[in-house]
Amino acid sequence: MLKCAKSELAVNGGPQANAILLILDQLQPSLLRGLTKSEVELVVAHAAQRKCRRGAILTEEGQPADQFFMILRGRTRYFTLTRDGRRVLLLWKLPGETFGGMTLLHVSSEYLVSTVAVRDCELLVWNRTDIRGLVTRSPRLLENSLLLASDYLRWYIRTQLVLISHSASQRLALELFHLANDTGASAQDGVELDVTNEELADAANITRFSTSRLLSEWERKGVLTKSRNKIIVHSSERLFAYTLPRRGTAA
Repeated sequence: MLKCAKSELAVNGGPQANAILLILDQLQPSLLRGLTKSEVELVVAHAAQRKCRRGAILTEEGQPADQFFMILRGRTRYFTLTRDGRRVLLLWKLPGETFGGMTLLHVSSEYLVSTVAVRDCELLVWNRTDIRGLVTRSPRLLENSLLLASDYLRWYIRTQLVLISHSASQRLALELFHLANDTGASAQDGVELDVTNEELADAANITRFSTSRLLSEWERKGVLTKSRNKIIVHSSERLFAYTLPRRGTAA
């Protein structure tokens, strides 16, 4: 397991802080919504920067929640482990989003899930003392922090509804459709996704065999092209059509 080294560079103003503020202005993070410019500058001043390679473990389930993170560049994903050690992938986290929310609680807590970098990442990191002090001083920052919990509930509800009302092929198509819209990178002949068959299978709650079979079928039909750890979706519209119930069949 590749852990992210905790070497960090404090943000102490100057060009470094200005560059971060420009990134945040573009990302418009939910955590900072409604804060004044001076409040945002104060939040950034208490952060440290960290860079991590793809595959690095940023938080570990069951370990003390002592750091709070915001993604500036890259992408992470929550996961948990089954009793037999199988990794179950959960919610994607994108630039501008945060993780490590258990750090905000007034009582010492543990991370509920683990977080892995699925791309090289650049992060802002706050230790527990600093982020607790910031949310205590700023009611708006505290309110924004609490509202972030609704994102997890919304994701859980959607996941459960899809699980009980969609077939395996519909779940896989829906996962690909959301990835193409949320995290895909523009390519010459479509949208490129940095994702493995194993990740897709876990996200869609289907077997690896079914995932491989369905992707091969859609590749033959020209909907996508797959290669090692990458998929190019050529037509989001055709892919979305696979998420809809077929006439005369159950959803």
